[in-house]
Amino acid sequence: MVIFSVDVVNKAGGLIYQYDNYVPRAEAEKTFSYPLDLVLKHHDEKVIVSFGQRDGIKVGHAVLSINGADVMGKSTADGKDILEYLKDPSNYPVSIRFGRARLSSNEKLMLASMFHSLFAIGSQLSPEVGSSGIEMLETDVFKLHCYQTLTGIKFIVLADPRQTGIDALLRKIYEVYSDFALKNPFYSLEMPIRCELFDQNLKSALEVAEKAGNFGAGS
Repeated sequence: MVIFSVDVVNKAGGLIYQYDNYVPRAEAEKTFSYPLDLVLKHHDEKVIVSFGQRDGIKVGHAVLSINGADVMGKSTADGKDILEYLKDPSNYPVSIRFGRARLSSNEKLMLASMFHSLFAIGSQLSPEVGSSGIEMLETDVFKLHCYQTLTGIKFIVLADPRQTGIDALLRKIYEVYSDFALKNPFYSLEMPIRCELFDQNLKSALEVAEKAGNFGAGS
């Protein structure tokens, strides 16, 4: 079992903590001859596959490196536009590594704000007064679990769908937050959490959850 990430969102919808515990490495590298038999396009400062799937390369995958050199957004390591570079027959054969596009800090902030809005919408759609909002979203490859405190802080965990004990883990993370963030005299409420003890105890809680499935009475 695996826990992918932990996010903490303040009551205004701002991302104040983000930790990637496990990032799957779904990457594929292949050497191509001219012409390239995949269709690529610019998207959000990246170059992604828009048509054509083969050898583990999928639509939506981004170009990560060309001839072993990591790309920089839409440009090669030496500053050339990737699409223009790949139109030139003299640059072939060329080795291209594809993989899932990595989220930037700004994208993570935006997604946290979007979930905050969805959480509020979920509460408003409830036929009963006093709904807790969204507590879980499920896909075929992960589950998103959310616990909101009485003060509006949201603790969000992304985990393998088969991972058990997430409710106990969310309460444990809240306990770690209370003990090592709120009690830190240098921490300001609603602000990003930068505390080494919080980091250490959060990682320990995740290790226990992954190994045991949940928390015992003494944890």
